[in-house]
Formats: sequence, structure tokens, C-alpha cells
Amino acid sequence: MQLMTRRRFAALAACGGVAGGFVIHASMAQHAAPLPDSLAPSAVPAEVASAERQDVPIYVTGIGAVQAYQSVLVRARVDGTLTRFPVTEGQEVKLGDLIAVIDPRPYQAVLDQATAKKAQDEAQLANARHDLARFQSLATQDFASRQQVDTQQALVGQLTAAVAGDQASIEAAQLNVAYCYITSPVDGRVGLRQVDPGNLIHASDATGIVTITQLHPISVTFTLPQEDLVRIQAAMARHALPVLAYATDDTTQLDQGTLLTPDNAIDPTTGTIRLKATFPNAQNRLWPGQFINARLQVDVAQDAVTVAPAAIQHGPDGLYVYTVGPNATVARTPVTVGYQTAQTAIVTHGLAAGAQVVVNGQSRLQAGTRIAAR
Repeated sequence: MQLMTRRRFAALAACGGVAGGFVIHASMAQHAAPLPDSLAPSAVPAEVASAERQDVPIYVTGIGAVQAYQSVLVRARVDGTLTRFPVTEGQEVKLGDLIAVIDPRPYQAVLDQATAKKAQDEAQLANARHDLARFQSLATQDFASRQQVDTQQALVGQLTAAVAGDQASIEAAQLNVAYCYITSPVDGRVGLRQVDPGNLIHASDATGIVTITQLHPISVTFTLPQEDLVRIQAAMARHALPVLAYATDDTTQLDQGTLLTPDNAIDPTTGTIRLKATFPNAQNRLWPGQFINARLQVDVAQDAVTVAPAAIQHGPDGLYVYTVGPNATVARTPVTVGYQTAQTAIVTHGLAAGAQVVVNGQSRLQAGTRIAAR
């Protein structure tokens, strides 16, 4: 009886082992099956844009400085007391506007003296001419000698020269009086006054009275490498070249002007050429002495394939972009960039127009990665 019980227990244990092995095998088979979509790796989010064909202006850039188109230090041309300064600092003035007055009374007195002296000499000249006419008439009748006629003729010539000298003195005195009323020599903006009314000023003063600068138009000088000179000359032969003035942040455009001319010599110490451009400066965004970034347009790339500069990646083998395939996976595509600005990159080889490229989120990508495009 006990023997039969032990055999029955052994048979049950064997059946249990077989059943347990089946359960374990079934569990392993279940884990080896493909994962459902909800458990598959998620796509990497990335921003995508299309490569486009467009005309792209080609610029060469350099650092420049703004200069007044004309700048005049107004000085006194006569000595005297500054009595009036009828303009205000910072005022816009026109050519010929009155900007300062020097006390004219001393010079007016000299003018009056010269005028009176001329009137005196003219009266003497008129009398001498009458006497000469009488002497000439008497000489024809032998009532006057030839010597008297010649002497009177010399007196008339002397007084004529005196009157001419008086006229020159009057003109000089008039000029000095005119110099007392100082007018603007150019259209421009009045600077800070150097002398206050009531001060005695001299023609020899180095500081002057005020500076007037012309701001409309205004000039910019900038430098470029000497290698760009031939390209610039060729472009100038075709048409006038536009120049863009940007602030030092290189993003804020201040004005657009036209290239005037390159300098007549290259700086041998730096290997650069200076160029000068003119800007209308209608909004007064350019100011003398201001530093700017100048962009000179020398060409236009026609129908070029372009992408955002953020799409261009740097690798050990050169430049590349991530292009998006039809199954939303990316491929690493080598490219050649011919020209690039902060807004646009021209791709000369490796990319066709219309291709989808990743412009943001490349740090998590590699070839074959599936993306969720934005």
C-alpha cells in the first residue's frame, strides 16, 4: 500500500514538472514576439524645411566709419566781440543762413571814413578837370604855357588814382563789415557752440565758433581685402553698386547707399583697399564717427539652390545636411556651400531644389533615424 502511494506521488510530480516547463516556454515565446506599436521607439522631433531656388545677392563685407559729407569749422575772419548767435545747437541750417554776428561798429566807422575820403578826392578831381579844360583852352590862344597844361594834367591823374584807391578802401571796409555777419557755408547741422556771446574773438583763434556738418547725404568709408578689388571694378563697370550699412550687431540695417569710388592706392601694410559710399540718411540713423558694418553687393547668384544656414552641419569629412526620405527617416548627405550669410546658404553640389532638410534638432539624429517633422 505504501509502495503504491509513493509511485502515485512520483507520477504527479512528473506531470507538474512538465506543466511548469510548458508554462515557462510559453512565457519566453510570448516575450520573443514583436512589440506592439505603442511600445516601439518614438520618432525624434525635428524641424524640416525645403531647399529652394532663388536669386541671391552676393556681398563682400567690411568694417567702416561714418563721415560727414562736408564738415566746416566756422571761424571769425575779423577781430571783435561776438554779439549774437541766432541759431541753436543741433539746428538744421541752409546755405547762407545767419549763424553769428560780430560787433560791426568799428568796421562800419572805417567804411564811413573811406566813403568820405572818396567824396573829398572826387570833388578835388572834378575841380582839377575843370582847370585842365581851361588851361587847354588858353593854351590854344597862347594865354597859357604848355607847362601849366602838363602840370594840371598830372594833377588830374594823381587825383584819379586817389579816387581809385579810395574805392579799394571802401570795398575792403565793406568786406570787413560783411565778415561781421557770419553765414552758414553749407547745408547742415549746427554743432556745439565753442564761444558764448559777449566774448572777444580773433581771426587767429584755433577753436573757431561752431562746426557745421552736412548729414544729408552722408559718407561712409570702409575697407576690404585687396583681392576683392578686381571683382569690384568689374561690377562697377556694369552698374552702380549698392551698399548696405548695418549696426555693429550686424542685424540692424541702418541705410542703403551707393558706392562712390575705391581709393587710388592699396594700403601696403594691411593689404586692404579703402572705399567710399554715399547714403541719403533720410532718417538720421548714420552719424559722423559711428562704426558700421558695410555690405557691398558685387553680384547676384541666379536661380541658386538655397537652404537655411542652420541646416549645414560640420563633420570630420566636410559639410553635410540631413535629408528626409519618404519613410520619414533621415540620411546624411554631403554638400558643398558656395556662399553663406546669416539668412541663406547657397548649396552648389549635393542637394536638389525641393529636397527636405532638417534645420533644427540634428543633435539627436544619425543616419536612419525616424523623425517627426515639424
